[in-house]
Amino acid sequence: MALTYDDGPQKVFTAHILDLMKQYNAKATFFITGNNINKGQIDITPEFSDVLKRMDQEGHQLASHTWTHLDLSAISQVDRKQQMWKNEMALRNIVGKIPTYMRPPYSSCTGQCETDMADLGYHVIYFDVDTDDYNQDSPDQIQRSKDWFRGNITKDGATAKGGAKWLDIQHDIHEQTANNLTEYMLKTITDLGYKGVTVGDCLGDPAANWYRTAGGAGTVST
Repeated sequence: MALTYDDGPQKVFTAHILDLMKQYNAKATFFITGNNINKGQIDITPEFSDVLKRMDQEGHQLASHTWTHLDLSAISQVDRKQQMWKNEMALRNIVGKIPTYMRPPYSSCTGQCETDMADLGYHVIYFDVDTDDYNQDSPDQIQRSKDWFRGNITKDGATAKGGAKWLDIQHDIHEQTANNLTEYMLKTITDLGYKGVTVGDCLGDPAANWYRTAGGAGTVST
């Protein structure tokens, strides 16, 4: 079971999710935006740099979700590549690595976008289970995401013992996702016999393939 999070990091919520992952001995994949929703650049904002270093040190997978969350299918080829290059350089500055996995914002990457991602060396990752958490970010709505999560991974009798594998999606910038949904998902997959792993592990791809090496490790002062 690959639990994945888009749009972060977030100064408080992402750290709490990492605490829960450690508690349940699980790994996750974080599709990171570099400077989205006016949060500040990840490589010059210490709170973000610190949590990204922690992700890496604790064995989670860091992947790209572009620099400012633009629809890659709706922008020029130059702008599309800039969205990826800027995020690459920021992550290089923080952890000294460039991801080889990405998820396109709005799940939109068609035609030339697909070719460009391949040329840049990326695996384009989507998902099997959508918790729709960003539309359920209130205490009286988040139960819907919980029900959808459990319902999807048990649909038609699917089981861990039967070899079922899942890539799900939520967003670590939302309070209910961090403080409610994540622990529910971790408890659920534990009870159902699944193990929380990275996307790379779920797809059988060795960790050596998740990144390209690059200079600049540790250049961010925090």
